[in-house]
Amino acid sequence: MGVRAGLLVGALTLLGCSGQSRAQSTIENAPAAAIAAGTAATGTTAAGMPDTTQGVPLELRSKGSPRAPVTVYDMSDFQCPACRVFVTETFPAVEREYIATGKVRWVFINFPLTQRHPNAAAAAQFAMCAAKAGKFWPVHDLLYKHQDTWAPLKDPSAFFITLADSVHIARPEMIACLQAPDARATVESDAAGAARAGATATPSFYIEGGIMAGAYPIGVFRQVLDSIYAAKTARR
Repeated sequence: MGVRAGLLVGALTLLGCSGQSRAQSTIENAPAAAIAAGTAATGTTAAGMPDTTQGVPLELRSKGSPRAPVTVYDMSDFQCPACRVFVTETFPAVEREYIATGKVRWVFINFPLTQRHPNAAAAAQFAMCAAKAGKFWPVHDLLYKHQDTWAPLKDPSAFFITLADSVHIARPEMIACLQAPDARATVESDAAGAARAGATATPSFYIEGGIMAGAYPIGVFRQVLDSIYAAKTARR
């Protein structure tokens, strides 16, 4: 059964964080099944997504087989409460049912909404340095787990360093990375790519040519991903 975005009524933290004046959580105002069919038909071109040869490569912040039939670009903001809802409540099932089974490759794209979240860019740069150290996903999880601690800080740098300690990234290595231009350039490139792809809110998901925006429950993701996977594998 199609689920219309308009039926999913709730607080900002249950929907999405927007760079505009109000929260947005839409799948182009269409039923999930229709979006699944439409995105499956558009092919695999990730228009607007960052170049993997620049900055911190996508492979360092991806999960799943590079040969998976479906690729999802997760355009998120580490300070966004809705992104935390998705990571804690929905993503574990997505990982178990789609990523671990080889159906989906999941790629994280930084999309910090700095007008609303003043520490989001710093968190994204920290995460990119963790990626360069091979620790992106542990740091990704810690940033969301401790979001309430670092988000209100005037300067979260010291807290981020304690997170680096907890995943055994050497302080000199982390500090050197944060002082170098690569992490910041990667975040800026990611954000520009997400905007070109059509994202206006977080979390947003670029799935095989279509945008799905909002921290939807696993039932909606199952409907979309199952339909796209079936369409992609039927053509093989």
